Parts: sequence; structure tokens; C-alpha cells
Amino acid sequence: MTSAQLKGAAARLHVSTHIRQSLWAGDLLPGQRLVVQDLADQLGVTRSSVREALFDLASDDLVELVPNRGASIRVISVDEAIQITECRSALERLCARKAAERATEEQRAELVEVGVQLRAAVAEEEFHTYSALNRRLHDLVIEFSGQTIAARQLERLNVQMVRFQFRLALRTGRPQEALPQLLAIIDAVTAGDPTAADTAAEAQLASVIDQLRKTETLPLA
Repeated sequence: MTSAQLKGAAARLHVSTHIRQSLWAGDLLPGQRLVVQDLADQLGVTRSSVREALFDLASDDLVELVPNRGASIRVISVDEAIQITECRSALERLCARKAAERATEEQRAELVEVGVQLRAAVAEEEFHTYSALNRRLHDLVIEFSGQTIAARQLERLNVQMVRFQFRLALRTGRPQEALPQLLAIIDAVTAGDPTAADTAAEAQLASVIDQLRKTETLPLA
């Protein structure tokens, strides 16, 4: 089935998924306008399907709907980003604990390989690669935890935070600072130590919060 054939709930979901994925990939930026007709033409759906999807996204705090002005990607303040990260911390600590308990040998080996790639990316100053690997590590820990409810909540929170996460990852000195924290998560999970995994995840997200607080006085670049 092509997007041109989608109707009703399927079309609505198609539009919503497209916008979420574009946000996650960084193709849509905070404050960017979402034009209903353009999205309908691009995705091969009706204008009403686009409008319904935008209402869904607004309920998840991803889109802002302003009367007589239309829709745009919602801008997240620094204070809100800190609160989101605090919520992420609670959920990611749970996931780290569960991943340490449940991960298979194959999954542990995959985490070890991500650690090798992270070291190489930082050493070679491939910081865009580092940013992608950082995100992949978190995604894998969440996946290996088997915590599907936490995973759904984290997906919603992380999509809101993606622009902050990307720009923080590129801040001077941040990859070198964060690398040991990320490796500590990998070491704890692969060692099957839930307490250490919890502690490592907490420390890593606390460091993110500290960096976010500095954005009040420092540029995000």
C-alpha cells in the first residue's frame, strides 16, 4: 500500500509517524512551521488527515497549534528540557537495571561493540558519529531491558529533546567528558550488575542536566 492509498486512521498515523521520524532525524527544527497543504501533497493524504495528526502531536507536546497562525514544531525551553531529562533519568535508570538483569550474551556483545565505536569516534573527533552512537546506546539499553511501557514514555520524551541532545553532543569537550559515563553504563550492563547500571545511568543523565543548565549562559553550538 502506498501513501497515496492511505485513508482515515491509517493516513493519520502515517502523517504522525512521518513528523516524529523527521523530528528524530533532525529534519524538522523547533519553531518550524508545518503547512497542512504541503504535508498533504508530500505524503499523499487528505488535509483532514494532516490536521488530525497535528492534533495528536499537539497532545504529545510536539506541535504547537496557534489560532489563525497554524501549526509549528514546539520550542522547548531550557527549564523544560531539564525537567524532561529528570523524567528520563528515572525511566532510564530502571531500563539500565533491567538490561543488566536480562540482556543476552549476544546483546551484551552488541553493547561492547558500541563502546568500541564510541571510543574510536571520540578519538578521531567524529562527533556526529559519536552523537548517533550515543543515541544508539540508549536505545539498545532500553530495548534490552524489555520495559515496553518505559520505552513508549521515553520515545515521547526523547523526541522532544532531540535538538538539545544533538547540540549538546557537539559542544566543545562534551564528547570527551561523556565517554567514560557512557562506557560505565556499558560495563555495568555487560557485567550483569543492576546496581552499578542504575548508578551509571543516573550519573550520565545528571551530567546532561548540568550541561543543560549551562545553556542559560553559554551558546548551544
